[in-house]
Amino acid sequence: MGDHVTEATGYPSVLTRICDETRAVLEPLEPGISDVVKTITGARRIACYGVGREGLVMKAFCMRLMHLGLDVAYVGDMTTPPLGDGDLLIVSAGPGQFSTVAALMETAHEAGAAVMVFTAQPAGGAAQRADVVVAVPTQTMADAEGGGVLPMGSQYELALWIFLDIAVLELQTALQASADAMRDRHTNLE
Repeated sequence: MGDHVTEATGYPSVLTRICDETRAVLEPLEPGISDVVKTITGARRIACYGVGREGLVMKAFCMRLMHLGLDVAYVGDMTTPPLGDGDLLIVSAGPGQFSTVAALMETAHEAGAAVMVFTAQPAGGAAQRADVVVAVPTQTMADAEGGGVLPMGSQYELALWIFLDIAVLELQTALQASADAMRDRHTNLE
């Protein structure tokens, strides 16, 4: 691990540091939540994508968008429809660029869809080609040294998960989606 981990040892101390670091990452993102909500509510159809652990966060977000009643799919699922005019591709590229994300962004743009990117590297390749960029100011695999207490890109993934859950709450209000309606859309095939 790095030297920074030795500064906080023991569960209570590590928990406090993680919570403090996460709050510091999320607080500056508050003004961007309205752009996220406006972009999502304005989309006809939505597709989400991310790689690795970021992909898991994006799958969870995709599920919540479905619970909200939006027309959404996760890229790679066999039932993902084509995107076109009026549609939106939402991707995560924490370190700034992934080859698969770049290819999907290009395909979406060529089809006329807009692209929203979540990233910790706003000067990275993905952000440069996006229509909407949400910069999550924390470490990723691209700059893992000298960061917070969590290893590698975990702080980015954690902050992204929480930010997207906040976005779901804002979307729930904007779409007037009741908790009961969301629960009714939850799968019964578990």
